[in-house]
Amino acid sequence: MKTIEMPKEIKEYFATGPRTIEKVIPNEDYSLTIHFDNGEIRAYDMNDMLFGVFEVLKDRAKFKKVFLDEYGNIAWDIDENIDSSIHWNNRIDLCVDSVYLESKPLN
Repeated sequence: MKTIEMPKEIKEYFATGPRTIEKVIPNEDYSLTIHFDNGEIRAYDMNDMLFGVFEVLKDRAKFKKVFLDEYGNIAWDIDENIDSSIHWNNRIDLCVDSVYLESKPLN
């Protein structure tokens, strides 16, 4: 069996412990400005993701309704009139770890 080496940036990320998002701000260009608990502010570009499950976010009004869910992930409710804690398929989200690793530092 072949062993695959974990990329350096992923090792470094987990060596210091996972990050927590403190604040997320939607931008007009379908990117997010994200404030992390370690003081970093990073940009996450979603332009190439607006298809499939994320296609609903092409609606700018919907995109701007981003929030942090109870697990600390970036999330959107597809239909605000449906309780996503009961109907799990009403919510789309982004994992904190993936967002951090795929975002670009702003500060």
